[in-house]
Amino acid sequence: MSNSITPASLAHLRLAAQGILPTSTSPSPGPVDVVRSLTALQGQDFPGVLWSIGLRAPGSTRAEVEAAFNRGELVRSWPLRGTLHVTAAEDLGWILALTAGRMAKSMTTRHRQLEITTPDVGKAGELAPGLLEQDGGRASRDDVFAEFERAGQKTAAQRGTHLLWLLCIEGTLVQGPMDKVAGKGNTQFFVNAREWVKSPRILTREQALAELTLRYFRSHGPATVKDFQWWTKLTLKDINTALAQLKNQLVSLDCDGVQYWLAPETAEMLGGAASQRAVSGSLTGSRSVMLLPGFDEYLLGYTDRSAALAPHHAPLTVPGNNGMFKATVVVDGQVSGTWRKAQGASEKQRELAGVVLPELFAELNPARFKALEKAVEAYARFLGKKQPGLP
Repeated sequence: MSNSITPASLAHLRLAAQGILPTSTSPSPGPVDVVRSLTALQGQDFPGVLWSIGLRAPGSTRAEVEAAFNRGELVRSWPLRGTLHVTAAEDLGWILALTAGRMAKSMTTRHRQLEITTPDVGKAGELAPGLLEQDGGRASRDDVFAEFERAGQKTAAQRGTHLLWLLCIEGTLVQGPMDKVAGKGNTQFFVNAREWVKSPRILTREQALAELTLRYFRSHGPATVKDFQWWTKLTLKDINTALAQLKNQLVSLDCDGVQYWLAPETAEMLGGAASQRAVSGSLTGSRSVMLLPGFDEYLLGYTDRSAALAPHHAPLTVPGNNGMFKATVVVDGQVSGTWRKAQGASEKQRELAGVVLPELFAELNPARFKALEKAVEAYARFLGKKQPGLP
């Protein structure tokens, strides 16, 4: 097996490692399996992250993914980079134990501007559990804010959001079951994290560092140390310490002079005709075109996204480089367009399966367009849309 790969191979291997591209005939993973495999999926766009999970669990529906949140198997919080992510419930605590301190420190200046003091956080931490006890163990964001206001804790100008954030990263609150009323059904109730997460895993700091490092490179590799540092905001010292313990469980490859780490079984896809067909063959069939939500780990899991996103297409995917990623159409591992919900009657006439308006960077050939239609149909089924002609 060669120790050097091309950017195109890098993209294909990432599709396989992330579970987007099926590489075996094993039973399809369920929603919780998907999240455990990836460890954390960026979740600031909640409908989007539900589809990130669903597209990696073929045949699942949005209702089934939501049910995993309602059962307490999946939760949403701020374990990485100060950004919302979905994790398996049992993984949240040990990840936060690694990252919460650095995240809180990074917000010191902002919290000073918002006049959030240590006593304020302590008061909010006393109020929230009391509110949850009154409201049957769950409360909406608005309910929590109202309780803060009644106690003299102002919530305007993002102060309430930062108080909530602090309570979540310290492990007091977590976003758990679905709130079908607020936010058009796209929000969750806040619950007591210590009661909602029934079986949290307890790891030492050394164990947690090794586990997070191993799971990232297994599920996101090929990836660089720089990618992982951006993803977690851990120190290079911590990352290098963990890698030193894990080198017999990972392999490294070179791409354009840069070292990438990945799982051995992912690297094996480069060796031998049968293994290569598992990757490249899947990209010529019905899964050759994929619909990804805007903040999917396929792009957001790395600081260098050039293997999948050409520089001249980046402004079309992240307009103004403002951090807001559009949903993407991925063809043969490359971002080849974006997609959205149609607006207005004229756009709806061009919408596929009544759910997706693609905006392609270049015209697709007939076979690729047929694959796009199949991807749209899969998304429609995930949403529970009954369309004429769809099984």
